[in-house]
Amino acid sequence: MTSKEICELVWSHAEGYAKEVGCIIWDVRFFREGGDWCLKIILDTDPPGGVDINMCEHVNRAMDTKLDELDPIEQSYFLEVSSPGVDRELYRPSDYDKFAGSLVDVKLYKKAADGSKTFTAVLSSRNGEDIVFDRDGEEVTLPMSAIARCNIHFDFNDFND
Repeated sequence: MTSKEICELVWSHAEGYAKEVGCIIWDVRFFREGGDWCLKIILDTDPPGGVDINMCEHVNRAMDTKLDELDPIEQSYFLEVSSPGVDRELYRPSDYDKFAGSLVDVKLYKKAADGSKTFTAVLSSRNGEDIVFDRDGEEVTLPMSAIARCNIHFDFNDFND
């Protein structure tokens, strides 16, 4: 099976287990990291941010058993179930829609016209394949294909007050 097929299969089975504990699947990834393979199931809630350790444990145990039964992955791997975290990555069109109005950190594949490759801005909207940002009062429109990463901005300094 390809990585994509593995992710689709895992998503289809994990969805039911996540629903049992009030979660949704944010993403499923199968990737190589430092020589080891990792199957990562990322849970979320609606509204976002309500995932706890018990939810992750439930889905992990259920999927561990299900994956042993299905045996879709030839190589050895680590199973990880987690939340998207405070700096969740946005990559699907629906992610950009859902988090419009949020402060985000953007990394581009190539430098922008002003020479920057990274910036922090407010995610204004999505128009088809174009993402609109408010960068210090200036509207910046970029095609999704130009964005290497877009994460919700999280500032730990906000907790020092």
